[in-house]
Amino acid sequence: MKGPTDAPRDRGWFVGIIFFILGLGTLLPWNFFMTASMYFNSRLNKIERSNGTVVAQKEYYFNNWMTLLSQLPLLLCTLLNSFFYQRISEMVRIAGSLVFILILFIFTAILVKVPMEEDRFFSVTMATIWFINSFGAVLQGSLFGLVGLLPQRYSAVFMSGQGLAGTFAALAMLISIASDTDPKTAALGYFITPCVGTLLTLLSYLLLPRLEFARFYLDKSRSYEVETTDELLKESGMVQNGKLNGKANGSLANGDAIGEEVEVQGDSPKHNFLPLEQAEDRDRKSTVMEVFKKIWVMAFCVVFVFTVTLAVFPAITVDVKTIYPGKWESYFIPVCCFLIFNVCDWIGRTVTTLVQRPPKESCLFPVLVVSRVVFVPLLMLCNVPRRSYLPVFFSHDAVFALIMMLFSLSSGYCVCLSMSYAPQLVASKDAETAGALMTFFLALGLSIGAGLSFLLRLLV
Repeated sequence: MKGPTDAPRDRGWFVGIIFFILGLGTLLPWNFFMTASMYFNSRLNKIERSNGTVVAQKEYYFNNWMTLLSQLPLLLCTLLNSFFYQRISEMVRIAGSLVFILILFIFTAILVKVPMEEDRFFSVTMATIWFINSFGAVLQGSLFGLVGLLPQRYSAVFMSGQGLAGTFAALAMLISIASDTDPKTAALGYFITPCVGTLLTLLSYLLLPRLEFARFYLDKSRSYEVETTDELLKESGMVQNGKLNGKANGSLANGDAIGEEVEVQGDSPKHNFLPLEQAEDRDRKSTVMEVFKKIWVMAFCVVFVFTVTLAVFPAITVDVKTIYPGKWESYFIPVCCFLIFNVCDWIGRTVTTLVQRPPKESCLFPVLVVSRVVFVPLLMLCNVPRRSYLPVFFSHDAVFALIMMLFSLSSGYCVCLSMSYAPQLVASKDAETAGALMTFFLALGLSIGAGLSFLLRLLV
């Protein structure tokens, strides 16, 4: 049996690339529906002309409902996944979720060419969003738990892949806008893209067990056995400075049991055995509440980060208007809202692979997280038309773009640190539970932010 220091190399960094792709695949559904808000609004919020008078049809508030109905199933399914993931095999949870997400994306692509009355289209789209994000929640929670079993840098790579999902969706939307095809054909091509991406994610996951580096860390029974053995050896005095004590090594060679305590008195070793209950306790996985008590600060941080982010993005930011009329109008939101947010969010997540400050023990990290609340009023004071209460204070496009850059950089950085720090606060045998719990709190923050967006939208 190989010990922790005998781990094989990640040849070609294939495992890292696979987890980057898996991270990208988990957020494709959310990002492709969010970035396509202009397409959905064009099919829903139509304007008719009656006797020369412009008459606006029913307002559907697609962005608010899309955000809320994306996050509620994410919250509910992540909660269930936190408690029941041990009852359902990892293969079923991950591969099964990817298959259903692929089917729902294909259905959404087909729907582009199907004429449908607005109310029915809205209902079908909301139902699709609900179910696709339900499977996405199971997928995300399972993968966070899985990557928690690998060295910490793989968590940062996984989160970096998630950050790139939004950039991928924003670029696909820009290409569809810039194409010379009609809007329906462009939208069809846009929704075919995540179908290909989801299929690639599924194939990457199926390849993972074939790689020796992945098998070494993802073999949970081996990981728990090595950790328990090392802890027992250290506590029994048989390991000194990372090496087996000479007499202890001889004792093991003669078949003595792990968990036996060796005291050397003169030339004669005295053998005392640790209680069986104590040895079994070291091999027992902690309860959900025991894990939560160790990671609650990181749980609060990830909730607060996403509450602030989803409170204004995209429900408020997507309604900001450019001061430069013309062709730029059709590119303004895809570039200054979605592309800038997703690129900077990805940069923020990626930076954590190089810099991790403040450290997980520092009180400055929660302070940094809470300080992000300043972005809520800043973005609400940008150039959003049809205001009810607040004035326009930042009208220029460049100011909005700068605020979005800082907003998204801090979001990606703080989220990635929170999700990466949490598994480090528990024993490796509890890393999967910590990952699943953190995914639940991530979804909780998203849901709170989505609900808060309705109230903030009324203020502007």
